[in-house]
Amino acid sequence: MSQEQELGALAAEVAREAGELARTRRQQGVTLAATKSTLADIVTEADREVEALIRDRLLTARPHDGFLGEESGTAAGDSGITWVVDPIDGTVNYAYGIPAYNVSIAAVQGEPDPSRWEALAAAVHAPAVGETFTAARGHGAWLDGRRLEVTQETPAGALLATGFGYDPATHDGDLATVRRVMPIARDLRRMGSAALDLAYVAAGRLDGYFERGLAPWDLAAGALLVSEAGGIVTRVDTDSPRPLLIAGGPAVHARLTEILCRET
Repeated sequence: MSQEQELGALAAEVAREAGELARTRRQQGVTLAATKSTLADIVTEADREVEALIRDRLLTARPHDGFLGEESGTAAGDSGITWVVDPIDGTVNYAYGIPAYNVSIAAVQGEPDPSRWEALAAAVHAPAVGETFTAARGHGAWLDGRRLEVTQETPAGALLATGFGYDPATHDGDLATVRRVMPIARDLRRMGSAALDLAYVAAGRLDGYFERGLAPWDLAAGALLVSEAGGIVTRVDTDSPRPLLIAGGPAVHARLTEILCRET
């Protein structure tokens, strides 16, 4: 087994355990712990508890690795590998009882910056539906034992997904972006979970995905899933406060890039 596969197996194991904790806490009732950038951008007590579990399990297994978590920040390591973690991606869905949330864990090599790292392994576990998406660099992307492949053709138009920032000041711009892509779209989905959107692109459930302002933990695992499933993921306008991520099969990615890069 390669190092990438070993890291992927660990990510999947920890993501499943963390997802079970998140699911259990959801059944018991959600307590809000704080807000982040805006009043709409919330943190639950479960976010913090789940991240603490993930951090403990990963650093027990690999004590020399670094860690970058949405809730607890960065801890440097000396192995050259960093775990990038979103304990509950889709927190608002989680708080409202909408089952579109997940645990996202990725192992990356190099600086913990999406523009500079190389993703090695990833797991996105959706506990409400019992699905685990995994990838290891050079070994493909998988859903519970089935190899994943992005869609190649979209004769009826592309089924696309996107997301909006929590700051109301950004909504007009995000809606304008949606208007630009609708001529090539069959329809649009807005699920509220970046990692699931990317996992669904990898699985061929979506043809493409675009969103501005994603944090490193939002995209680390999902981007590797897409690339290992034969898709393309790029970040453009990276000097802005809200870089744009574009993901999809080769044809859809090319068309989205053509349209969306006119505005960057």
